[in-house]
Amino acid sequence: MDGIVNFSDVGNSHKNRISEQPENSRKEQISFPDWEKIDLRVGKIVKAEDIENADKLYKLTIDLGKEIGKRVVCSGIKQHYNKDELKGKKIILFVNLAPRKMKGIESQGMILAAVNEDESKVVLIQPDKDIELGSSVR
Repeated sequence: MDGIVNFSDVGNSHKNRISEQPENSRKEQISFPDWEKIDLRVGKIVKAEDIENADKLYKLTIDLGKEIGKRVVCSGIKQHYNKDELKGKKIILFVNLAPRKMKGIESQGMILAAVNEDESKVVLIQPDKDIELGSSVR
């Protein structure tokens, strides 16, 4: 099992890198320290609003609990969800993604979704059991 990183040896993961990209992966391989930089949290959509002149985007207000508070995120899920089914839904949010302006609104993160190859089906990633808002995803 040469080149495989043992989770008990994560601190030395840079020594155990596999140099070849898996042939079935569509994305560049990242190191474990890069993965550790990503801050994913459980949030709840408290408000979903239309954005003027945006066919695909909603402006979502997401509650991430006491530590982080609320964030505004623009999400291209309008063709897959209506506003009523989004309100109250728990989601996973990439909270430390650099902010980006979309249709004049600063989007402060990205919700995670599973998407099929032709992007005709988009399904939000949700915790399967109840857990506190702001909980980390690892």
